[in-house]
Amino acid sequence: MFPINDDAPTTNGKPFVNYGLIAINIIIFIYEIIITSYFSNKLATIELYSNYGATPSLVLSGQNLASLFTSMFMHGSIAHLLGNMFFLYVFGDNLEGRFGHYKYLIIYLLWGIIASFAQSIYAVSTGSGNIPAIGASGAISGVLAAYLIFFPHAKIQTIIFAFFITTVRIPALAFIPFWFIMQLIFALIGQSGGIAYLAHVGGFLAGVGTAYFWKFFAHLFNGSFIESKIHKTSTFQRIQDITVDKDPPPEVIHGNDFLDVIIHLPSIIEISDIQTKLDTSTNVLSIKIPKVDKTYSVSLQTSENFVLDASSISVINGIIKIRMKRIS
Repeated sequence: MFPINDDAPTTNGKPFVNYGLIAINIIIFIYEIIITSYFSNKLATIELYSNYGATPSLVLSGQNLASLFTSMFMHGSIAHLLGNMFFLYVFGDNLEGRFGHYKYLIIYLLWGIIASFAQSIYAVSTGSGNIPAIGASGAISGVLAAYLIFFPHAKIQTIIFAFFITTVRIPALAFIPFWFIMQLIFALIGQSGGIAYLAHVGGFLAGVGTAYFWKFFAHLFNGSFIESKIHKTSTFQRIQDITVDKDPPPEVIHGNDFLDVIIHLPSIIEISDIQTKLDTSTNVLSIKIPKVDKTYSVSLQTSENFVLDASSISVINGIIKIRMKRIS
């Protein structure tokens, strides 16, 4: 199974951190190819991996700790690179929207470090502590785990390779647990093939823990973990006068003739549960969700005297999007 797309919503603008991670991995792989003559120069390859790969025995003894970072941007083949980057492309953008750009980067690197330590402990215990580990798989396993917690009902467009090739839409709640169970089985039976399955397991567990912490405890920090709104150039100004309670403030996405109000609400609600009313004299949008006793009041100030109307409402995985369309 090979994921190529998903239908989970992406907020906070372009996922430039996720794109940057992909670009760095590709650039470093090109560098690997150049200095190792596409890995045909065995001496240069061994020296490269020894210097920048995470050698378990050294890591656990506190040596060459910088390799915990460098190793997660290196790959041993084009297939290794493409497989990891497709997974990161499909699942990483949604998490960047949920965590926020810079916090996503820190969390991603943390997942990679935890995964490397998990693999190092296993490798040393099995007598293979001198073999360097490379690859972004550990950090990406954390991405998959957090995606599962935040977007369990998202559909993953997946290529199936069997006696034929086809694409199917598989719920994340089925796709990701199946993937993790396979990693766990391979780790338990000692399946190797050059793949650090314990890094996958370690990264995945770290991702689950991080996502649950974020989901249930981030509000205790009074919004300090919530990403600031997006700044984009448009005819509309920033949304003001946001919400009651300690909920994450609604986000705003500006367009030339529309404005999207984005509300994160983990409760299970339907479109029919949402009531909207626009006071055209003051341009204040009232949003009521009686089912969960939530009320939002948003002042829609525009640089010109535009008339707005709520053209559509959508709810996907706890994210509400209200599109305000310019009608005159």
